[in-house]
Amino acid sequence: MVRSATPVELPVDSVDDPPEVVDVLVVGAGFGGLGTAIRLKQAGIDDFVVLDRAEDIGGTWRVNTYPGAQCDIPSILYSFSFAPNPNWTRLYPLQQEIHDYLRACTENFGIVPHLRMGHDVRDATWDDDSQVWHVTTSRGTWEARILVGAMGPFSEPAVPNLPGLASFRGAVFHSAAWDHEHDLAGERVAVIGTGASAVQIIPRIQPIVGSMTVFQRTPTWILPHPDQPMTGWPRKLFARVPVAQRLARTGLDLVQEAMVPGFVYKPALLKGLAALGRAHLRRQIHNPELRTKLTPTYAFGCKRPTFSNSFYPALAQPNVDVVTDGIREVRSNGIVTEDGVLHEVDTIVLGTGFRLTDNPAFDVVRGRDGRTLAEAWNGNARAYLGTTISGFPNFFMLLGPNSVVYTSQVVTIEAQIAYILSCLQEMNAQGAASIDVRPDVQQAFVDEVDERLQTSVWNTGGCNSYYLSGEGRNFTFYPGFNRRFRARTRRVDLDHYIVSGAGASAKSTVRTAG
Repeated sequence: MVRSATPVELPVDSVDDPPEVVDVLVVGAGFGGLGTAIRLKQAGIDDFVVLDRAEDIGGTWRVNTYPGAQCDIPSILYSFSFAPNPNWTRLYPLQQEIHDYLRACTENFGIVPHLRMGHDVRDATWDDDSQVWHVTTSRGTWEARILVGAMGPFSEPAVPNLPGLASFRGAVFHSAAWDHEHDLAGERVAVIGTGASAVQIIPRIQPIVGSMTVFQRTPTWILPHPDQPMTGWPRKLFARVPVAQRLARTGLDLVQEAMVPGFVYKPALLKGLAALGRAHLRRQIHNPELRTKLTPTYAFGCKRPTFSNSFYPALAQPNVDVVTDGIREVRSNGIVTEDGVLHEVDTIVLGTGFRLTDNPAFDVVRGRDGRTLAEAWNGNARAYLGTTISGFPNFFMLLGPNSVVYTSQVVTIEAQIAYILSCLQEMNAQGAASIDVRPDVQQAFVDEVDERLQTSVWNTGGCNSYYLSGEGRNFTFYPGFNRRFRARTRRVDLDHYIVSGAGASAKSTVRTAG
């Protein structure tokens, strides 16, 4: 059981500290990095550190503090299976509660001494001769046998390249860098984007702003929000009968799994959800012109759908205008759309998502041939089981390409952590210095997911989404049930890897598979 979080004094290394040597180095202190640290410790592995550029843990749930920030996965499922929390206050947890949960986990599982905050990783290069990773941070250098990338796909905000944006004389901030010192009361506010973050932000700020102009490129499918308080008997039951919470988690997981056939194999099965979304829109938006603007023209699920009971009513208020014309430029006093209209505003809020295909972290990790991840991928990310990448020995990536299953991302993270631990155990058992997934094995996995995703709603639904690379490849999802993904990542098969013996260069491989 996870108790309420209290402030934690996190260790911060001095810039003058000498280089340190560790067995496992984890980059990122969100769900992925913290989960890895906990499982390493539980497996009896203590020679590890977790680096993060921030001064506090939490990752996505540390930075996304915008008004209304809330997870769209039930709290019982959006948490570690090994750290159930009977004290969630809502079915769908708010940002602060998730952050508190993660802080409590760092305490309860004893990983605080392993955390190194304020370390911005500048370079991580594989040394093929010594079979180690050399890592340079803003506060020192490290040497590690194993490198785990837990940077997360939503770690770098995407700021649109709008002509003239730098000339705007008002405030501009992204949803992932909310300016809490800035008072929006009575202001003319522009919100660019209508994705998941904007859907949560707009209802919260609409009542206080003077006017709001929402710039929408593509409407979002919105379903009624099933959130409710988790007070009274549910909390008492989960606290007194822990198995009840485990059963509830399994039930919610099966509900998510039930959606996989529609998303992956037969999108026609999603017509019921589309009908629910259209009915929700009709019920809440009575203006025919506004309703037309907000009606998606692509298949349900092609882009990320979301929940809200307050988004549509907020857009229908007299101080809100929804603009669907494209943005031509930004001027010092407002935004000009393609129809030539100047929309004068005082503040611009960017709800424009994150850099998934060109995350700066991809320029930092450098593999065997000297190429960075960004250079190796060239905008088209590929990996084996979303976890290991050919040419990058002893590097494991959490939530990597084609690892996401249609449920809580914590489920994916736990499956990948299990795979990493299996790799470490097999390497230690065989005295291996490094493993590097075979190119043909990685390509076979890529071919498999590409073929199976061809019929998915993400590929055929008639939209452009962040699920697809610039070449149109779906690099996000695993094409199937999370149970199958968990089964495939439960135990490593070293025949899938080039294995180098202790003290040997990868050029003198001691084990390969034909």
